Amino acid sequence: MRAVLIEEFGAMPIVTDVPDPAPRPDGVVVRVQASGLCRSDWHAWSGHDDTVALPHVPGHELVGVVAEVGRDVRRVAVGDRVTTPFVCGCGACEQCRAGHAQVCPHQEQPGFTHWGSFAELVEVRHADANVIAVPDDADAAGAALLGCRLATSFRALAQAATGPGDTVLVIGCGGVGLSAVMIGRALGAEVVAVDLDGRALGRAAGLGAGRTVDVSGLAPDDARDAVRAATGGDGASVAVEAIGNESALALGIRSLRRRGTLVQVGLFAQEPRVPVPDMVARELRLLGSHGMAAADYPAMTAMVADGRLRPELLVSERISLDDAPAALAGLEARAGDGVAVVTF
Repeated sequence: MRAVLIEEFGAMPIVTDVPDPAPRPDGVVVRVQASGLCRSDWHAWSGHDDTVALPHVPGHELVGVVAEVGRDVRRVAVGDRVTTPFVCGCGACEQCRAGHAQVCPHQEQPGFTHWGSFAELVEVRHADANVIAVPDDADAAGAALLGCRLATSFRALAQAATGPGDTVLVIGCGGVGLSAVMIGRALGAEVVAVDLDGRALGRAAGLGAGRTVDVSGLAPDDARDAVRAATGGDGASVAVEAIGNESALALGIRSLRRRGTLVQVGLFAQEPRVPVPDMVARELRLLGSHGMAAADYPAMTAMVADGRLRPELLVSERISLDDAPAALAGLEARAGDGVAVVTF
């Protein structure tokens, strides 16, 4: 099969022929129809994830059709159109049995612990626990985003019990942040979006952000004041930090109202400092959120099915596999204007 191959961290990947994957007894092989280009893939390419071994095929956010099924699989058949959470639980441990596969201690992740979906074929392990059906008529590029960005944001807001009456602050309007904007609005919350890029903020407004704040060039106190003013002066009840930046994390915490909650989903290349005095004085909560278990997908897919969520609106660019290496290497410098998806 053809795939994007990383031979050296930080060096330009290549598109080349590699061996086809074979399913493990409890796994399946999926013929990929689309795979999102995500900041997590950039971290893998950069060498920030110690689970990645070279040579490596990245890609973890996918939709496709099952091409081969392992002998122990019972719930999935050849020809099924599917996606999978980017965190694949083992299906048997205490966390998985409790419905928390996103923190399974034995988790595996296509594109990280093993080869991923920037390829014509990808292996999905523990398929009965991790494979999720996708309607045949769903747009492929939008459906791929169910595997990571939409699910990550959906569970982040669910952890904060987001609903009508909340003011949600979304910091960083890349794929995860834009997903959070769309979901927050669909849940009935007021949404304020923050970014350094006007185009990203314009897209956020189009997806439901009632107010946007451009913090480019602002000192930290001025950025805080601008964000708090946009939330009506009291601050946000819920914030989502979706970029993985120390100053953005601090801004989010300092922009919360008393007893507010910040959900951290952005990944950091280095350990950040956290403004703990603000958290103590105003009894703030800081929660980590790591994807979403397959068991939690029905609530999200129901909102997709009835049109309250339209993941295809997040897609700004559809690229070929041959375009993927340069797009991956250039992702850090990419202007925030929606999501690029590799389509086959």
